[in-house]
Amino acid sequence: QVQLVESGGGLVQAGGSLRLSCAASGRIFSIDAMAWYRQAPGKQRELVASISSGGSTGYADSVKGRFTISRDNAKNTVYLQMNSLKPEDTAVYYCKAATIPSDYWGQGTQVTVSS
Repeated sequence: QVQLVESGGGLVQAGGSLRLSCAASGRIFSIDAMAWYRQAPGKQRELVASISSGGSTGYADSVKGRFTISRDNAKNTVYLQMNSLKPEDTAVYYCKAATIPSDYWGQGTQVTVSS
């Protein structure tokens, strides 16, 4: 089992920044890739950014150039630095840890961007 706890969400004005954190515990040695997803009201959950165990990253087109995902293996933590935030970034953000055979999800953290 892997436990994930997200933090860092909140209310910010458009153009502002937030940094989300996702702390992992439990069978962390089994974690391969980690990722951030988000889900806005009435919409499907979507992939925002991912990072492999080797550090390779990927981003949704909507956040490229504004968001940066990183991981600190010593702290078992993944971060999502979000800059130049837009109202359309408003959503609940979830952290996911991919292991074999299961994926694990955090409880989510709300990000609200006001115009």
